[in-house]
Amino acid sequence: MGADLAFDALADPVRREILGILAECDEVSAGDLATRVPSVGRTAVSSHLRILRSAGLVTERRDGRYRFYSVDSSGSARDVLALLHQLFQAGLGEVRAAGDIAGSGAPDAEAENHTA
Repeated sequence: MGADLAFDALADPVRREILGILAECDEVSAGDLATRVPSVGRTAVSSHLRILRSAGLVTERRDGRYRFYSVDSSGSARDVLALLHQLFQAGLGEVRAAGDIAGSGAPDAEAENHTA
């Protein structure tokens, strides 16, 4: 269920941009995020952060009147990364197998081109 919410949250390009910023930094304040994502206003950034938080991708830390956000590596982000890793590994195995099959006939075809 957590991965489903996470993928729903990641369907939005602004939320992916926010998550990318958070992945590059340890922790970013809501105000700093709002300045780094100029395509939307401060209120929209807060809404996107709320969705990312409810999906388990982001954590929030309050310090006085400030809120700081970071990637939640123990939440859905971990589940999403594990699923993507599994999918890419399976796909990589299929690509390698296809390459082995295609590669087995390639030298013969190349030799024919040189003799013709």
